[in-house]
Amino acid sequence: MDWPLLAALDTEERERVLRAARRRSYARGDVLVHEGEPSDSLHMVATGRLAVRVSTPDGEHATINLLGPGDYFGELSLLEGRPSVRSATIVALEPAETLSLSAGEFRDLRTRHRAADQLLLTLMARRIDELSARLLEATYDGLDRRVERRLHELADLYGPDGGPATVPLTQEHLAELVGGTRPSVNQVLQRLVAEGVVELGRGRVVVVDRARLVDRLG
Repeated sequence: MDWPLLAALDTEERERVLRAARRRSYARGDVLVHEGEPSDSLHMVATGRLAVRVSTPDGEHATINLLGPGDYFGELSLLEGRPSVRSATIVALEPAETLSLSAGEFRDLRTRHRAADQLLLTLMARRIDELSARLLEATYDGLDRRVERRLHELADLYGPDGGPATVPLTQEHLAELVGGTRPSVNQVLQRLVAEGVVELGRGRVVVVDRARLVDRLG
């Protein structure tokens, strides 16, 4: 694993972080963390794909993001002097492994190696960039573009080789990811089917023409 989020550290510093982390394994359906429980560790995703789910005002649960190898969650737990709770429930969609770095281990790492501060800055900066992009998308982009962008991201997550990618999500889950209703998302998908960009199956969307999808995103 190349760990892009550790790219700001030199090789020796990167190895120190990885040595301090603990490898944890999860089966499909396992809950890694629960929304609302104390947050005491950063998790870096080594293998597998995870769903990020939050509670809705009506007591249901919605999937708002998917994580794959190289992604992370729980960075706020590394901030000193700030009690933190999990803002979402993380569920393994398939067998998965993470590298877990506890807040205590990170404090020890910072005491001995000040370069660890750069890791925290990198984590926070990446998260701010991601949240800012999502806010702009929700504010200014129409549903078609939100669906197309999310399909592009999911195709990279499930088919990193650049070819056709099978995304094993229902249209309802895709609607949750883009902030739309299932019927409206289905209309967008049907237009993409007519253009030969995607194919639909039971519980999945197959992105068959990624080049055309990228062209649509401009």
